[in-house]
Amino acid sequence: MAKMIALFIDGHPVSVPEGTLIVDAAKQIGKDIPVFCYHPKMEPVGMCRMCLVEIGRPQIDRASGQPVLEADGSSRIQFGPKLETACTTPVSMGMRVVAASDKVKAARHDVLEFLLTSHPLDCPICDKGGECPLQDLTLRCGPGASRFDFDEKMHLAKHIPLGELIVLDRERCIQCGRCVRFEHDLAGDPVINFSQRGRALEIISTSEPGFDSIFSGDTTDVCPVGALTTVDFRFGARPWELNTAASLCNHCPVGCNIVYNVRREGISGGKSVIKRVLPRQNESVNEIWICDRGRFAYHYTESPQRLKEPLVRKNGELRPASWSEALDLVEAHLRDAGDNFVTLAGGRLANEDLFNLAQLGGKPILYGFMGGGDLAARYGLAPGSNFGAMGKGSAILVVASDLHEEAPLWWLRIKQAVQRGAALIVVNPRRTRLDAFASHVLRCAYGDETPTLQSFLFPENAPDDVKAAAQAFTAAENAVIFFGSEGLGLPASTALAHACADLLVKTQHPDGRPNNGLVGVWPNGNTQGAWDMGFRPSFDLPAELRRAKAVLAAAADPASDDPVLAAALEEAPFVVVQELFLTETGKKADVILPVQAYTEREGTYTSGERRVQRFYPAVRPLPGLFPDFAIAAQLGQRLGWLVENRSAARVMEAIAAEVPAYAGLTYPKLAETPDQWPIIGRGDLYYGGATYDNHQGLGVQLPLVDQVVPAGRLPAPPAAEKPAVPEGGLLVVPVSHLYDRGATLAPSTVLQMRMISGMGWLNPVTAARLGLAQGKQVSFSLNGAEVSFTLHLDASVPNDALLVPRLWPVAVAGAMVIESEALNPDHAKVGHEND
Repeated sequence: MAKMIALFIDGHPVSVPEGTLIVDAAKQIGKDIPVFCYHPKMEPVGMCRMCLVEIGRPQIDRASGQPVLEADGSSRIQFGPKLETACTTPVSMGMRVVAASDKVKAARHDVLEFLLTSHPLDCPICDKGGECPLQDLTLRCGPGASRFDFDEKMHLAKHIPLGELIVLDRERCIQCGRCVRFEHDLAGDPVINFSQRGRALEIISTSEPGFDSIFSGDTTDVCPVGALTTVDFRFGARPWELNTAASLCNHCPVGCNIVYNVRREGISGGKSVIKRVLPRQNESVNEIWICDRGRFAYHYTESPQRLKEPLVRKNGELRPASWSEALDLVEAHLRDAGDNFVTLAGGRLANEDLFNLAQLGGKPILYGFMGGGDLAARYGLAPGSNFGAMGKGSAILVVASDLHEEAPLWWLRIKQAVQRGAALIVVNPRRTRLDAFASHVLRCAYGDETPTLQSFLFPENAPDDVKAAAQAFTAAENAVIFFGSEGLGLPASTALAHACADLLVKTQHPDGRPNNGLVGVWPNGNTQGAWDMGFRPSFDLPAELRRAKAVLAAAADPASDDPVLAAALEEAPFVVVQELFLTETGKKADVILPVQAYTEREGTYTSGERRVQRFYPAVRPLPGLFPDFAIAAQLGQRLGWLVENRSAARVMEAIAAEVPAYAGLTYPKLAETPDQWPIIGRGDLYYGGATYDNHQGLGVQLPLVDQVVPAGRLPAPPAAEKPAVPEGGLLVVPVSHLYDRGATLAPSTVLQMRMISGMGWLNPVTAARLGLAQGKQVSFSLNGAEVSFTLHLDASVPNDALLVPRLWPVAVAGAMVIESEALNPDHAKVGHEND
């Protein structure tokens, strides 16, 4: 336990851990020392001098080394001749800090006057107006008038695009360096820098394309003025016009806490619309950061392509129908199907939707390509786990996953854990950005991930690099495994999950202690919740669809992803779709039921860390639409089942009664918010930035299904064959990308330049063997569909492998073998899938 230091700040006693900075100590007793350059998540630099305070320390007798005492027995305090920066000075025993004296106030006045000498008078139009620390502190501490003429101010370029998402106003920049330090030190993307010196100092982008970082939007949060703004919010609204709604990002399994800023506006026909997304503090999940996908991919809510009324097929065409007509038709076919129907659900549905859909009978199938959710429930992270607490003595193993693309905030937090001393082990066939921080990097061929992990249990027979990694993992006090599905179909990913769980069990790590266990890098935000609600992926989905007398697809678009699945749906006697948009699957449906977006309703998601979190409605739903759980409940009640439909909170009560791990969960419990550090509040935006504090709930981490599992009790994994690549052939490998063509991402116009579409990646050596060059257009047949893509050369791609986006024009569930003559400018055929 850290030594506690007692001191006084403006006469108020405070006791804080040794090493605490004065500015943070003051924050803990409700005193806000103003800052510009300081941020509680970054190393202090003392650049702006706004935090100057008077500091007195006990006087020490040089001869005896003991404190000099006053007549009353108290320590004699000696103040220094100069003010000191509270953001760089740690506390010391007996210290006296004066943060409100005339001398301090004069210093703050001078600093602000100096900053304003070159600051434009943009307050009436600046996007930061109303939440600007410079504006607030000038009113509180600054001069009432300037001694400098307007013409003497610096006049610099404005509206400079640092990239396609972030705009810079150079006049407004106060050169605090927060944006540069965030990108260099936290995000690991040194893509913006200071250029020039003195009054000519300015922020520039040093990357191509500009500001090439998936965390670029976070710099607009930490910017204490309006120098950096996002393209979708710039001149879009004033902060005081906005209402707020707490929510969650559902684009990946991290479960980042966010806030939707909403405004009712005439330009949108009087509707309330989302104007921007900001982080909401949850120190156990995303701290105060979000990635750019979570920040900008919300535009689908207001998309004009949204479905607005039920559609029923009549005379071969989908035509508008009433809800009663559509539900009558669905009821009749489900009743006729009995138990012989399939409910195919996607991982972006809420727990309440999934639970109610599972009550309809039939077979609940999770639309996905990755296994292991049952193992994550049994061997996952125990309650109390927090990557922010992991450091020396911890080991983190990441296998078959590119976390930077698949779960950016996990990537960020693992990087920070490594900087605190954690040992990182990466097992992957290709290089990823996580490699730079790893203690052990193990390369394996695609399909060899499971044998590589199994060799950890027999290090005496393993190569030296595997032996060293195995020893580091086994010896660690805490150990976490992140398992993904790069290049793996369902059988292979399930086998990998078994190998990961087996390794944890036999090294005695999943024993109920926090910061130990298994984490799935799922493709969707609530895939783990789908497993918990009873949904499982199918090892032969086409056959399941062909056998069913009816198929209900919710938040799943198999016809768009795979021609084989599209053909199987065509053979199904009856197909009903619950969806936001008219998808390819919807075009084949007999009935389409439009649903509310999650931004229009409330519910819960379960993150990959098995943390159940609550989200709230941000905007009014489109007229006449219902959430998925209510539609499922109406169908269930028509079929004679008792299915809750009154509110999402009531459905959660039913989940708590039926699903053991969720026992005791209620919406009020999920809304509980214990104190967090650092203290982020909207009243002092200069300290933590534009991030929102959290009053709507930190969520609840679920208990493990079995707290302690004896070694050797793990069931045998399913068989999974390694793809056999013929000499001269290629392996088509699906990989996940942050900016894919997902249904809720595609409508975001501001992210169009970042989206991955029609691309493939080859090693230059492999490309040379095939006579292909950078930028070459290549086409071939895949699963019966013609595929064309632009070739990109990348030395990190393994030889004889072609990397393609997981969500391609034609989905690739697992690695597929291509005939040797495939990749050339002429048409060529692909071989069979073999994962």
